[in-house]
Amino acid sequence: MTTIYDVASLAQVSPATVSRVFNGTSVSAGKVAAVRAAAEQLKFVPNRTARTLRRQSSEVIGLIIPDIENPYFTEMARGVEDVASEAGYSVVLCNSDSVLAKESTYLDIAMAEHMSGVIIATASAESKLDGILATGRPVVAVDRATAYDIDGVIMANRAAGLSATQDLIAAGYRRIAYIGGPEHIDTAAERATGWREALAKADRGVDPELLRFATFRVDGGRAAMEELLALPEPPDAVVAGNNLIGVGAIQVLTEHGLTPPKFGVAVIGSLPFTTLSPTAVTVVRLPARHMGVTAARMLLERIRGARQPARTVVLRNEVQAASAQR
Repeated sequence: MTTIYDVASLAQVSPATVSRVFNGTSVSAGKVAAVRAAAEQLKFVPNRTARTLRRQSSEVIGLIIPDIENPYFTEMARGVEDVASEAGYSVVLCNSDSVLAKESTYLDIAMAEHMSGVIIATASAESKLDGILATGRPVVAVDRATAYDIDGVIMANRAAGLSATQDLIAAGYRRIAYIGGPEHIDTAAERATGWREALAKADRGVDPELLRFATFRVDGGRAAMEELLALPEPPDAVVAGNNLIGVGAIQVLTEHGLTPPKFGVAVIGSLPFTTLSPTAVTVVRLPARHMGVTAARMLLERIRGARQPARTVVLRNEVQAASAQR
């Protein structure tokens, strides 16, 4: 059986260096490359079970997200996995469906399996992280803020709602609606705040009939868009609070013969699938993969013993304005 001594000999480093590489502690890039190349050549596989017993944690990270079908979260997961894999960690992906009971179960599993840490987009403001934090395991929040004193990576949500609405105002649309996810989720509420702010800056009244909170899914966008079009005075444009809401809204508009840009649409988040030209819709791009990369790096720092105060990183968005004319 190949041992770390065999790997150390081939890589021309000490056994302690091999151990540090596979434990994820600080080692120069050159030595990491040499050790990994030697391990691959010798088909060396670290004994994870023994190391878990020694360290009381496994080289596994839990990633809990609310909707695995949303490309935004799968793109974020890719960023987490890229960083974790490079550091020798595996990632277990858990889908909470925004259900607190499921989320709680996954947190219990993370503790029972001695996972090294957890990255989580919480199901709601009522999510409970007390149990896992009491074990001393690091937790990093992504996409949504929490009431806990932990590291977090979020988007500039108010700015996203503001930019999306301002682009529609600049394009000449007069009656601009907003469809967001559940109001109790801060991303939906903050993007709606940006929508209100843009209208106020443009001296537009905020008609409460034009504000709709739905689910963050395609069916939520469809239902809310149907309601808006049924108003006695319907809107002529809409800000979709996330990518899937945007898909649902565009589907309904197309069915009603209001294909953008005849009807203005601004989507917060990249559209995952649409039959429209991508230039017909304003898109506020959210760096989801960068969010995952940043969160994973922050978590690994905590796993390796970083003790600085909790940090919150806010990522900027980028507006891609619609180029087609009405």
